[in-house]
Amino acid sequence: MDTQELQLFELQPGKYIDVQINHPVAVRLKLTLIGYELGRYILIKYPKVVSKSQYSDVLIEGNVVIVRYLMEGSKGECFAFRSTIKNITKYPEKHIYLEYPKKIENRQLRMQQRTTIHLPSMIMLEDSNKENNTKINGVIGDISTKGCGFTFVSKSNTTTVKKRDIFVCLKSPTGEDVKIPAKVRNSRNDDGKVNVGIQFLDNEEIVPKLLAQLFIDTGEC
Repeated sequence: MDTQELQLFELQPGKYIDVQINHPVAVRLKLTLIGYELGRYILIKYPKVVSKSQYSDVLIEGNVVIVRYLMEGSKGECFAFRSTIKNITKYPEKHIYLEYPKKIENRQLRMQQRTTIHLPSMIMLEDSNKENNTKINGVIGDISTKGCGFTFVSKSNTTTVKKRDIFVCLKSPTGEDVKIPAKVRNSRNDDGKVNVGIQFLDNEEIVPKLLAQLFIDTGEC
């Protein structure tokens, strides 16, 4: 078994995958991964429908699908594979069985790999009226000189952070307050857990110093 097959199942049940179908009409859906059996099938939820006939012409046995999904954390990769719909169950609820893929392709999304870490921090969303600056407490889960992944918990399943300029604020291991200019590149909400992809806009002074204090080797000469 090659390593590409194993990489697929680092994606945990409950995560979303992007399913694209091109025949007889083009449809793209975000569906929940339920589980899998290695080498046999991948099981995903049937989409919520307004009427019984919705998607009935595209979600049928034998139809070809293109599946894409993102791996966050230190990988920062997009995975994709081609498959076919193997079966659709109706009881106790509708589920879709996909053929286990023979080949999985992946593409690196980041120019630099990130180091996994658990670093309490805060992002500050600046407003023109500085008294109204929004501050969100959370944790940096991965970091490199180019950016980081920031996670916080929300009471709402729809909360996200818009693409905008921000500051990442934290305390260094020496107790020094660190404020890094940055930009939100992406954000998604997984059942109240909000993951934010952040690009640093540092002048290459603040972040390398911080990583050195954290004993993180960037691999740069």
